[in-house]
Amino acid sequence: MRDGFIRVAAATPDVKVADPVFNREQTQKMIEEGKRRGAKLMVFPELGMTAYTCGDLFLQDTLLESAKREFEKLVDSTRGTDMLVFVGLPWEKDGKLYNVAAAVCRGNLLGLVPKRNLPNYSEFYELRHFTPGNEEPELVEWRGRFVPFGSNILFHCTTVPDLTVAAEICEDVWVMDPPSIAHAKAGATVIVNCSASDETTGKNLYRNELIAGQSARLVCGYIYANAGEGESTQDLVFGGHDMIVENGTVLAMSKRFENGIIFADMDLERLRNERRRMTTCVIKDPGERYDVIDFELKKEDIELKRPIDPAPFVPSDERERSSRCEEILTIQALGLKKRLAHTGGKRAVVGISGGLDSTLALLVTARAFDMLGLPRKNILSVTMPCFGTTDRTYHNACTLTEKLGAELREVNIREAVTVHFKDIGHDSNDRDVTYENSQARERTQVLMDLANQIDGLVVGTGDMSELALGWATYNGDHMSMYGVNASVPKTLVRHLVRYYADTCGDPDLAKTLYDVLDTPVSPELLPPEEGKISQKTEDLVGPYELHDFFLYYVLRFGYRPAKIYRMAKLAFAGQYPDAVICKWLCTFYRRFFSQQFKRSCLPDGPKVGSVAVSPRGDLRMPSDADRRVWMDELEALAPAERNE
Repeated sequence: MRDGFIRVAAATPDVKVADPVFNREQTQKMIEEGKRRGAKLMVFPELGMTAYTCGDLFLQDTLLESAKREFEKLVDSTRGTDMLVFVGLPWEKDGKLYNVAAAVCRGNLLGLVPKRNLPNYSEFYELRHFTPGNEEPELVEWRGRFVPFGSNILFHCTTVPDLTVAAEICEDVWVMDPPSIAHAKAGATVIVNCSASDETTGKNLYRNELIAGQSARLVCGYIYANAGEGESTQDLVFGGHDMIVENGTVLAMSKRFENGIIFADMDLERLRNERRRMTTCVIKDPGERYDVIDFELKKEDIELKRPIDPAPFVPSDERERSSRCEEILTIQALGLKKRLAHTGGKRAVVGISGGLDSTLALLVTARAFDMLGLPRKNILSVTMPCFGTTDRTYHNACTLTEKLGAELREVNIREAVTVHFKDIGHDSNDRDVTYENSQARERTQVLMDLANQIDGLVVGTGDMSELALGWATYNGDHMSMYGVNASVPKTLVRHLVRYYADTCGDPDLAKTLYDVLDTPVSPELLPPEEGKISQKTEDLVGPYELHDFFLYYVLRFGYRPAKIYRMAKLAFAGQYPDAVICKWLCTFYRRFFSQQFKRSCLPDGPKVGSVAVSPRGDLRMPSDADRRVWMDELEALAPAERNE
């Protein structure tokens, strides 16, 4: 359970209607399987000890007494099992019958949660047999001691403080005011649901949306265990549709119409951090209306089986990715459209290098001009060759401008930069940071002055990955009048350009865009070698796919370095050695902290995703914050994995 991960399970065992002995045996087998596979929380279906479809047999003492005897055996069988288990069964209290979820841990019954909302329509007639449960817990006697009985019970793990579990039963989540809402407000981080929801055409789709939506709304984990094969098919069929969801994301889903167990590694820290950052997510003290029942689980490490996407900014599904690219391009263009309309601007200036970022900026600018009904020839596309410019990038910049219908202007800055070197007494053979940044600042000066000449706006080209690393020249490419790429990470820039190439309908334009995509990322500030780019950004600061992975989890969830490192090793297994990942993670933190001053004065630009670095929005970070505690944690890793 290191780093907040806990393995959970939803199980649908084989059942026989009105046979508690068989049902208990099958439940025990699945608990043993869950134990073997490291589950710490396991949920079974509604009324699983008897089967849900017993009908009027629920009024028979023989069935109820058998269910209670077998339940006692089941509880005893868990004495050596380090797991919190929820099992469904009928429970008689004060002459009334209740449909309950029983919480069991290490041979103890911790509490009984009754179903509050009983359906009495169509094929469901629960009010014929059961009584709606109470909210505020009362005590019932069981084996010579008293346990709480009521909906408002929180099961809190003292050894894993982020784990607080509450339960509801089937229909409870389908009503207008589900109990899980109050449970989450009282502090529950995981909701379990012992359910018996039948299968009708299309119902599974609604069920998917319902459970995922409830999990997202409550910022919680949700474990849904449904009745399956073995239930009576007199009028209904049950499909064993089980789900494990985390804040709206489905971690695991069973194949319908097949009984079995699904497992997932839930991230409790992710839930806690998400709630912490959401000021509208208000967790109140449960007070007297809730009973909080403590239990313990051993803190054991697990080998994560959770899938970890190496490209968290980029949808893995191709159709979703295309839809997302179209949406992002539209958001970028709308941002620039508003800025141009507000200022009354009819012209824009874009510095075009033949690289990915400036290509995307020009594509977005063209789209914004189309939205405004302005001719694309009003876009001034400026290429500014200097010491490091290669023929490949130069020709791509020119061709791209021509194909998009913008105006092309070339301003060779070699002579201006050489004069500047003389003015400041810099040896042009010294290829240091002054040599590089002088070119970047000269280019920005040219763009700004041209914008003044034509009464236009300079459109920025720098992306979020560069801003996170500070890989931008202060008051050089760092500055513009509107930065359309400011919240687009480098890994996403590639997909946006590729999407445009795939959908533009112009074979020549597409060919140029594909060549831009194949060009190594470079600022081209150092002279080429044999006509080819000599300065490759990723050789200097590290692979952008790694840095974007780090950036996402640092800013989106506030994860600690060791957890990000652990996740990166899984996400990039077989692609990067552990030591390489650790090296670049150290580089990321070092640059991220030291370069905040560049982000503190960023130009305006549109936010397109859940992560951004604008000082006016998502990242209110002091420019002189110390990185020591983050680096100390990285230093604590194995010596072979450190960036020595």
